[in-house]
Amino acid sequence: MNADQPQRGTSFWRSRTGLALCGFLAIAAVLLILEHRAHALQWLPFAILLACPLLHLFHGHGGHGGHGRGHGDKAGAQPDSDPDGRG
Repeated sequence: MNADQPQRGTSFWRSRTGLALCGFLAIAAVLLILEHRAHALQWLPFAILLACPLLHLFHGHGGHGGHGRGHGDKAGAQPDSDPDGRG
């Protein structure tokens, strides 16, 4: 096998091309953030407000936990009276 050919099983991201691409993307990201920070920050409040409906659109209300209890039940709540009826 030649030294120039990558070994079988070597990931693209660990090759010379992949590492160069990662470096280029990191530099490009830093430059974009530095150069466009001023007009990107002016839209930040709108992005936060838009994030809520987008999360509901794509994620819904799943994952809140406590699905075994009813909506009125409180976790660890004490009953109003004894189950024996003694007050």
